[in-house]
Amino acid sequence: MIRFLMKKYALSRQGAKDLITATIACAVHNFTLMLPVSLLYFLVSDLMGGGVPQGHLWFYLAGMAAGVLLILFSYRWVYGATYYATYKESSVRRISLAEKLRKLPLSFFGKRDLSDLTTTIMADCTTLEQSFSHWIPEFFGSMLSTCVVAVGLFAFDWRMALAALWVLPVSLAIVAFSGKVQNYFTRRQSEAKLAVAEGIQEALETMRDLKSDNAEGKYLDGLDKKIDVQEKRMIASELGCALFVVPAGMLLKLGIGTVALVGGMLLAEGTLSVLTFFLYLLVVSRLYDPLSSSLQNLAAIISTNIPIARMNEIENYPVQPGTAELKTNGYDIVFDNVSFAYDSGGQVLRGVSFTAKQGEVTALIGPSGGGKSTAAKLAARFWDADGGKITLGGTDITTVDPEKLLSAYSVVFQDVTLFNNTVLENIRIGRQGATDEEVLAAAREAQCDEFVQKLPKGYDTPIGENGSALSGGERQRISIARALLKDAPVILLDEATASLDAESETLVQRAVSRLVKGKTVLIIAHRMRTVEGADKLVLLKDGKVAEQGTPRELLERGGVYAKMCALQQQSGEWRI
Repeated sequence: MIRFLMKKYALSRQGAKDLITATIACAVHNFTLMLPVSLLYFLVSDLMGGGVPQGHLWFYLAGMAAGVLLILFSYRWVYGATYYATYKESSVRRISLAEKLRKLPLSFFGKRDLSDLTTTIMADCTTLEQSFSHWIPEFFGSMLSTCVVAVGLFAFDWRMALAALWVLPVSLAIVAFSGKVQNYFTRRQSEAKLAVAEGIQEALETMRDLKSDNAEGKYLDGLDKKIDVQEKRMIASELGCALFVVPAGMLLKLGIGTVALVGGMLLAEGTLSVLTFFLYLLVVSRLYDPLSSSLQNLAAIISTNIPIARMNEIENYPVQPGTAELKTNGYDIVFDNVSFAYDSGGQVLRGVSFTAKQGEVTALIGPSGGGKSTAAKLAARFWDADGGKITLGGTDITTVDPEKLLSAYSVVFQDVTLFNNTVLENIRIGRQGATDEEVLAAAREAQCDEFVQKLPKGYDTPIGENGSALSGGERQRISIARALLKDAPVILLDEATASLDAESETLVQRAVSRLVKGKTVLIIAHRMRTVEGADKLVLLKDGKVAEQGTPRELLERGGVYAKMCALQQQSGEWRI
């Protein structure tokens, strides 16, 4: 049962146990709400027998007091077992999803939009919060209590029990058979909602470009259409649900009519007592209210299939396996006949072989789309190669846990990611637990002092979202300071100076020179002058190694590298 609930509703083990407890609590609460009906039955029985005996009066008073206390106790139990437990489980679920996302290969993120993942962690989890605090425990609790009450009703009089309960399985079947229709509408509603979220996020991220091109109006018109589509699909989803729930609820009310009709006939025949007839009328009047809510709860539970499936897709996605131990003989990176293709396109690398030796700078160069960035990311196991093998110090990197493997790498991307925190804490990300003195030493080596001293609070100055208060060169130097602080034996540089002005480039290059000493360095470069001092060049073209050797050797060959150098020299001479 525990495993079934975990799989069915994307729950943790404790969450599945809490769901069972919540169901029992709701069932007990429903029983306590039947206590006044029982007292009323005995009271009517006494009244019909000639009056309430003195001794029974205290029984009724004590019964009412006990009933109130039991209802209060059961309600408190229900509250703790549903709301409190649900919020704890929601926290566990969000953290679990975030932890799983942290361990997934980048290939997964290439298939899912950022807005889609955010919606899963936030909106879908919120939907399940409501489901587990309102719908699921109440539904199963109502079914459990109704089954127990049904046994009692059949024990009193099976004919009246049938008259009272025949509507229940029919009503439930009507709503249950709506599953395919509801899933269809829910899926379309989710798609429209996601399209709106993506549109809003894209508008916020590209507002500068939209304004500069006077395209805000056209873009917002398109966003308005997406919002209109979402509104229409939400209405359609509500209508699709109501087409089943409302008729089922109306049918449920027929039970009161059939109880009255069958009871009247049996009374006329003299085969049913007035008191029993009164009992059934009381019971069904109390029984159908929670059952009517249960029909709505069942429809709501069915609608959770889509968000649960989205969560399970993340939870069940295979992670990159590997041991938590990294043993290497040095830190040479060797590509041996490596091939790779993204899911969305054709082959990117075809039989690539080269060695980046420790203590040397190996530069990946070549035309755009040749596979340079892909090769660097494969070296850090951001993806796994489709064919061939990549080793670090003789160890196949696919045998090592990605997080453990990355402990040996410092990566400096062209596009730097900074956080809305102080300069000091943004650098400390390179090595958690580093002292302030160690962070400041790395910052000085990365030439950060020059601009940080001008900030209002120095290294304690918040720099805004993604370092919005800093220039490109300043952000890049913070990124290099992180790498210096980490002091990993392998350095990956993705054209760290391509978008900088001459002064910033000079400062960043000085920082890079300090960073790469004695390391295994793999650098991606587009400007040929950037790699003039490299120990080895690997020229990738159309996914293959077209040339490799020292800069001098490749120039002397007069091949692709020599041609690229000549073209860049010509472009450098261009004037307006």
